[in-house]
Amino acid sequence: MAGEDLKELANRAVAEIGAAADEAALEAARVKYLGRKGALSEATKGIAKLPAAEKPRYGAALNEAKGRIEAALDERGAALRAKALDRDLGAEREDMTLPPRRVRVGRLHPISQTVREVSRIFGSLGFETVEGPEIEWDYYAFEALNIPAGHPAREKWQTLWISNPLGDDPSRPLLGRPHTSPMQVRVMEKRKPPIRVVIPGRCYRYEATDAIRESIFFQYEGLAIDEKLTMADLKGTLYAFARQVFGSDRKIRFRIDYFPFTEPSAEIAFDCFACEGRDPECHVCGGDGWIEAAGCGMVHPDVLRRVGYDPSRYQGFAFGGGIERLAMLRTGAPDIRLFYQNDLRYLEQF
Repeated sequence: MAGEDLKELANRAVAEIGAAADEAALEAARVKYLGRKGALSEATKGIAKLPAAEKPRYGAALNEAKGRIEAALDERGAALRAKALDRDLGAEREDMTLPPRRVRVGRLHPISQTVREVSRIFGSLGFETVEGPEIEWDYYAFEALNIPAGHPAREKWQTLWISNPLGDDPSRPLLGRPHTSPMQVRVMEKRKPPIRVVIPGRCYRYEATDAIRESIFFQYEGLAIDEKLTMADLKGTLYAFARQVFGSDRKIRFRIDYFPFTEPSAEIAFDCFACEGRDPECHVCGGDGWIEAAGCGMVHPDVLRRVGYDPSRYQGFAFGGGIERLAMLRTGAPDIRLFYQNDLRYLEQF
């Protein structure tokens, strides 16, 4: 096929492509001329039979013809797509009066809301929010808090012990922290008084789950160290916190308790929101009419000495409670497990 023939072939192809009425006809024209067995492919095979002197001129003619055909395909394809789009847009009629689709807006989990609220309220009382490790050394979780090995108080915390990936060291056992109190010691080791911190965080205990207990749960811990702090300062702080969280109508009770790392120690409880003390078989308070919300007390002198503080100069108070219990009191949730079943129908209420 001579160069003039290639030019004529390209002219026919361009005309046929320009007349294609739809995408199917356009594809048929492409296969006819540029397909593996198309006219231009067959013409390409003839280059091997030409004398060497004619091959460059013939090759240039082939490239020119192919370029014209490809350009025509692109142009006609764009025109057909634009025409189809215009047709589709003309056929559709949007009703602009229809309401939009409902957008699901995310929100914080009730536990996260409560953690932030605790930090905000204590922040307004001068407490700084700090965090600590969830995997803790036995020393910080127990020994530094006046709970040595073999102490009967250890039975109160159903501890989850953890194998050390770097090799078990009997003198430094690891555990999932059973409370946030270890951060009391860590903070005091790094800072000098005055100290006012609140520590929210996740804790772990090997215990049965019921309406008010989970094996994995959140606590908040508060610590204040300064000169001349007294139990009255502790009670005033917790009363101020309770009033901001629950309002002035919530009944609050302090009762003597025991914690190895505070002396004296107390339990703070709120009146039961589920039965208000009227149901002896209440599954929330157990018929007691009160829900324990926090433990508190004055920091034990031995704990102060262990971190290098002079108990004759510095005193401190500490408190700690369950975030889930606060969330239950705030929301009226009858069962702690509702927070962790991930039922959006329930969680979206808050």
